[in-house]
Order: sequence, then C-alpha cells, then structure tokens
Amino acid sequence: MTTPEIPAGTWTIDPSHSEVGFTVRHLMVSKVRGLFETFEGAITIADDPLASSVTAEVDLSSINTRDAQRDGHLKGGDFFDVETHPKMTFTSTSVTEAGDGYRVAGDLTIKDVTKSVTLDLEFNGVGGDPWGGTRAGFTATGEISRKDFGIDFQIPLEGGGVVIGDKISIVLEVEAVLQAAEVAASA
Repeated sequence: MTTPEIPAGTWTIDPSHSEVGFTVRHLMVSKVRGLFETFEGAITIADDPLASSVTAEVDLSSINTRDAQRDGHLKGGDFFDVETHPKMTFTSTSVTEAGDGYRVAGDLTIKDVTKSVTLDLEFNGVGGDPWGGTRAGFTATGEISRKDFGIDFQIPLEGGGVVIGDKISIVLEVEAVLQAAEVAASA
C-alpha cells in the first residue's frame, strides 16, 4: 500500500461538510437512519501517517432521525439520557494499514461507558479550497453493540425478534481543514 500524501499537522473537522451517521434495524424488517447534527473534532497527522490520531466529541442531543417523537425518546433515559450524559467522545489509540485502506482503533465513550472500537478508514484525498486552505476527506465505517454501552431498552415482537436491533452501523463522512498556523509553519 502506498502511504497517502497528506501534510502533517492539525486538521479540524468541518461540521458543515461532514456527517456523523448511523443505521439500526427496526422491526427486524427495515433500517432507520439518523445522524448527529452537532459535533467537533481534530485529526493530528504525523510525519508517519500510522502515528496519526483523532479526537471527536458529539452532542447527543443533536440526534436527528427525521421523527421528533422518536428523537425525544432517544434523548431520554431509555437511551442516551442526555440530561446526565450530553456527549459521546472518541479518542483514537492506533492507526494501522488494512488492505487498500486503514483501521483506526480507539476508545468510544457513551453514557460514561468506554469501549474499544475499530473503524475502517478510507482516505479520500487532499486538495486546496477556494479560500486558500487545504482540505482532506475521509470515510470511516464500523459497527457497535448499543448494549455494550448500557443502552439496552428493548421491546420484544410477537413471534420473535425485537423492535430495535442491537447492532448500530456507523458511517462518518469527514472533511477536515489544515489549520492556518500549521500551513504557515510548513511554508
């Protein structure tokens, strides 16, 4: 695998051009998609990209599944309990090569429960923007068990199965901007 050409430095996630999304099974027959509208994070690209790191924080009250009643339930005590646990955080612990892409392992914390998760990472490229900045794009995907984080609300279905699946598919589309101080220092 060829190491990507991405400038070392601190990159800030641009929330207006990024998305923190998820999918979960509903009634065992379909999937519900949602996203979090408020989040922030930084990616620190090292000279050796495999020594890079990422941190992110998500405002759990910004959940949007296109159904206000469902979103209100998800914010409540049965699920996220945003009054007590308003944030979800991720701090990477390693970056490794994996086939044509990478894997980012890290600690995900939801409701004061921290578990190690691994995300498959695709580097989408780097380039200039019309305002003189430098941007990079990434796609990360993975899966977690909501029960692992103490989110075990469940309604059984007649004849077997449950209303809401345990496995949550995560899809992150990230556009990050190299910080101006980093650009000036490398010039």
